[in-house]
Order: sequence, then structure tokens, then C-alpha cells
Amino acid sequence: MRNDFEIVTEHKLIRPKGQVVIRVYQIFKEYKMGYTTIRALKGVDLLVHRNEYLAIMGPSGSGKSTLMNMLGCLDTPTAGRYEFNGTDVGSMEDDELAEIRNKEIGFVFQTFNLLPRATSLQNVELPLIYAGVRGDERRRRAEQVLNAVGLGDRMQHKPNELSGGQRQRVAIARALVNDPSIILADEPTGNLDSRTGEEIMSLLENLYAGGHTIVVVTHEESVARHARRIVRMRDGLIESDQERM
Repeated sequence: MRNDFEIVTEHKLIRPKGQVVIRVYQIFKEYKMGYTTIRALKGVDLLVHRNEYLAIMGPSGSGKSTLMNMLGCLDTPTAGRYEFNGTDVGSMEDDELAEIRNKEIGFVFQTFNLLPRATSLQNVELPLIYAGVRGDERRRRAEQVLNAVGLGDRMQHKPNELSGGQRQRVAIARALVNDPSIILADEPTGNLDSRTGEEIMSLLENLYAGGHTIVVVTHEESVARHARRIVRMRDGLIESDQERM
């Protein structure tokens, strides 16, 4: 069935692309290791639109992790231009970059990165504290996203009282709580068994169906197959960029 808003194929829902969120033009990144120069990125061009579900793939040393750090404003390029929502990231001050990381990008990491002594609710509230949101509103929004990821009955549990899949759901809730422009997931199933990994990928699928923009960085074909577009990297360059139906 087809309408003005979405196409549903036999297997997947395909959302129409929106405006450009990320524009990368001729990004280079070099590192010094002693007397050796490591050229991690060698002139990468990339566009990411709102409502996309994109996987960035590649073997170790391909540059995918370096590119992820650039997209997440965690690192800066040696040369080239990166625009986020139409603004040149290279011209931003440190406090402006921190605000983008907190409000515009939701991070999901392989190792969860949860505070061990904080409850699920407190972990999810953390970005809102940095954003200056008041206590009652923080709690309301954190509860809302925890319910959305199926953890309404685990809000007062600490990470060591949760399974790996539940901890990753807390991390996803934390990524969602500021309603970011993009969700950036780095090997989101890397520390999970295959069944739990599929549950997390189904959750990301539901978030995409709800209108979120998702970029997954992975070396696993089974994870990348959930995306609607796969960018493959090798030796610091984009080797292929293919849409999937």
C-alpha cells in the first residue's frame, strides 16, 4: 500500500527523505603516531537526510569509527567541511559543539556508558540536566521515553540489576530524551547475544518508522541489513553507497 507519507514493501517501511541534516565535503583526518602519519580519512563526501536509516560499514582500519566521531562532533577534521543542519561545524566554539552533542545528537554506544550507581531514570535524565531542564519536566520526559522502549517497570533499577538488552534500552532512551535530530549508534548490538541484538534492532526499526533519523556504525552484515542505505568504507574512503529496498 502506498500513500503520500510512506512506502511499505514486503519487508520494510521506507520513509521519504527530508531535508539534509549532515553534509560532509572532502573530509580528511590525519593522526601523528610518533614519526608516522596515519591517514584515517582521505576525502570523504556524505549526505544524510532527515528520516533516513543509514548503516556505515567497513573492516577495522577502514575509517568508519573516525567518520562516526566526526559526525558526532567528537573530533574535528584535518581538512574539509562538515555542516550540521546547515551550520559549519568547523566554525563553532567548544560550548556550541557541546550543545549540539547534547541536544541534537543521541548517542548509543556498544558499552552502554551508563552511570553504575544511578537508576535507569537518573541515567536518562542526565542529558536534560546538562540542558538545564527543570526537575519535574526532566522526570516526565525520562519516564516517557523509558515507557517507549519498554522499561516502564525498570525505572528504579541500576545497571547491574538489568540485563544487557535492558541496559541498551536505557541507553537508547537516554539518546531519545532530548528529541535529537539524529541517533548515532556505534555497534549497538556488539555486547549482546544474537536474540537480544535482534530485539534492539527491532527497537531501532520502530524508531525509524516513527520518524527518527538513524545512523548505525557496524562491521556486522546482519545489523546493516536493517538499514535502508548502506555506506561501505575501505582505506579511508567510501567504497560504495547503496539504497536498499
